[in-house]
Amino acid sequence: MKDLFKNRRLFFQIAFVLIALAFVLRLFYVQVVDTKYVSLARNNAIKALDVYPTRGFVYDRNGELIVYNEAIYDLMVIPRQAKNVDSVKLCELLGIPLERYTERWEELKDKKKNRGYSTYKAQTFWKQVSQKDYSRLQEFLYLFPGFYGQVRTIRHYPHRVAATILGDVGEVDDKTIDASEGYYKPGDYVGKSGIEKVYEKELGGRRGKRLVFVDVHNREQGSFGDGEFDTLAISGSNVETTLNIALQEYGEALMRNKKGSIVAIEPSTGEILALVSSPGYDPNLLCGAVRGENFKKLTKDTLLPLYSRPTLATYPPGSTFKTLVALIALQEGVQDENYGYVCSGMYFFAGLALKCSHHHPPIANVIQGLQQSCNPYFWQTFRNTIENPNYKKIQDIYGKWVEYCNSFGLGVKTGIDLPSEVRGNIPSVKYFNKLYGEKGWRSSTIISLGIGQGEILVTPLQMANLYAAVANKGYWFTPHIVKKITNPVTGKNELKPFEKHITKIAPEKFTYVNEGLFSVVEAGTARSARIEGITMCGKTGTAQNPHGDDHSMFAGYAPKDNPKIAIAVIVENGGFGSTYAAPIASLMVEKYLNDTIQTKRLPIEKRIMEANLLRKYGIVDTASASNTFFAKD
Repeated sequence: MKDLFKNRRLFFQIAFVLIALAFVLRLFYVQVVDTKYVSLARNNAIKALDVYPTRGFVYDRNGELIVYNEAIYDLMVIPRQAKNVDSVKLCELLGIPLERYTERWEELKDKKKNRGYSTYKAQTFWKQVSQKDYSRLQEFLYLFPGFYGQVRTIRHYPHRVAATILGDVGEVDDKTIDASEGYYKPGDYVGKSGIEKVYEKELGGRRGKRLVFVDVHNREQGSFGDGEFDTLAISGSNVETTLNIALQEYGEALMRNKKGSIVAIEPSTGEILALVSSPGYDPNLLCGAVRGENFKKLTKDTLLPLYSRPTLATYPPGSTFKTLVALIALQEGVQDENYGYVCSGMYFFAGLALKCSHHHPPIANVIQGLQQSCNPYFWQTFRNTIENPNYKKIQDIYGKWVEYCNSFGLGVKTGIDLPSEVRGNIPSVKYFNKLYGEKGWRSSTIISLGIGQGEILVTPLQMANLYAAVANKGYWFTPHIVKKITNPVTGKNELKPFEKHITKIAPEKFTYVNEGLFSVVEAGTARSARIEGITMCGKTGTAQNPHGDDHSMFAGYAPKDNPKIAIAVIVENGGFGSTYAAPIASLMVEKYLNDTIQTKRLPIEKRIMEANLLRKYGIVDTASASNTFFAKD
C-alpha cells in the first residue's frame, strides 16, 4: 500500500514539472523568439482601427436605387498622445471657434456623458467631417499628435421621399449599447427609425479590425504583421423594398399642402406599393452633421412631419366601414344579398330619430345599399346582426362581431415591418360591460358602429388592408415594406415569407359586395374616382371630426377582377370623401396601372396638386416655406 502511494506521488510530481516546463518554454518563445509578439507589446506604436462595414443599399421593387452611402470622416483622438497640439490650426481647419476645442475636451472627460472615456482609448473628437474638409486636414495631421481620421459613411436619399418609411441613421444610445453585449460602443451609428431600424442587423453588417504601425507623429506606417491579425468587415445586406418609388413620389406630390395619408397595397402579396405620410420631409435632413439641429426643428414642428400617419393616426372609418358591416350580416345569415329597405330620410329606433345623409330611391339589395351609402339601411343591417336570435345574449353575438373585425386586421396590429404601429380600436364586450353594465346595453346603445362611427378607430394602413382582403375575397397577407434581403456572402434571400391570414367570411359572400363597390364608383358616391378603361371598386367616407372640418376618405381596389392595387386615402379636414380622397385614389391607381394620366383627367390632377388645405395653419407652401419639409438643392 505504501508503494502505491509513493508511485502516485512520483507521478504527480513529474506531471507538475512537465506542465511548468511547457509554460516556461511557451513564455520564452512568445517573449524572445517570436518577434511578432514583441512588436505587439509595443502598443504605443501600434493602433487598432475599427473597419466599419459598408451599409447595405436599398432599392425599390423595380431595382431603382433609393438609399446609398457617402463617405465622411470622424476625427478620432487618443487623449494620452494628444500633447503639444496646435489647437489654433486644428480649429481653423475644422472651421470651429477655439473655445469649442476646450469645450469638446471637457465633454469627452465628463464620464456622465461619455461612459467610454479612457486616456488610452480612441475617442470621437469631431464627428462627420466631409471628405473635402478631411482632405485639407490630412495634410497637417502631423501637427496634431494623437489625432487621426476614421472613415465612416452617411446615407443619401436621391429621391427625397418616403422619409418615415426608410428611416434614418444616427448615433447609438446607451440603451442600445447595453443591449448589444459589447458590440456597439459610444460613437457608433445605427438605424433609428423606419426600415433602417427594423432591419439594422441585416443592413448594418459586421465591423472588422485593422492593426497598423504609426510613427511619432501618429501617421500610419503600414499594416502590422501583414494583416495577419486583421479581421474583415462584412458588408450589410442589400434590401429590395416593395415600394414603387415613382408612385411614392407621385403620392407625396398629390398630398403636398395637405394633412393625411395614402396607403397602396398589392392585394395578392401584401406588398406596400406606397405609404405616404403628409406633411413629410426630405430624409436627407437627418443625415450628417446637421442631423441633430434638423431633428430638433422637425420635433417642434406643429404639423408633426416625423409622425407616421399611415400606421399611428386613427380615424373613425365612416362609410368605408359599411362594406364590412354588410359582409358580417351576410355571413351570419341575418339577411341575404336581396335584403331591401325603404328609406324615408329618417330612422326611428328605440326613441332615436336618426337622419339619412341624402335622398335616394328605395334600396332593393346590398348592391344598391352600398351604392347609395344609405345610413338607415346599414343601421338596420347592424341591428339585424346584433339582435340575431341564434345567440342568447348581446355579449355573445357582439363578441363574434368583434372577431369578424379582428380577422380583417382591425382592432389588432397588422404586423407591418415598421418600428411602430397602433391597434386602432374595435370596442370589446368588456368595454361596453364596464361602461353600461352587463345588462345596460343593447343594439340601440351601439347603433353608431353600423356606419363606422362611435368608438371605432382605424389606421389608414388598416383601412387599405381591409379592402385588400375584400379584393382577395377573404384573405390578406401581412403588409410589408421589404421584399428581399440579399446576403452579401451567399447571395441568397434571407427574408422569411410573410403570413397569410384567412378572414371569417366565406369567399362566396364577397360576390355581391364586390358588385356594390363597383357600382359606387360607376354611379354612386365615388363617381369622382371613375377611370375610363379601369374597373375600380371602392367606397367614400366622411369621418366626423369634432375639432374642425370632417375628414375626406376613400378606400377601394382595381381592377374589379384580379385586383392589382388596394388603396386608402385620408385627407384631414378635406370634407366629403368625393372632394379630395376619391380623386387622389383614382389618380394613384391610374398612375400605377397605366403609368400615365389621361389628358382629360389632367385638370383633376391640377386641382389636387394646387389645393392647399394648410393655409389655416399659416403655411403658404410646404415646398418653399422652409427647409423643414424639403431640403434645398
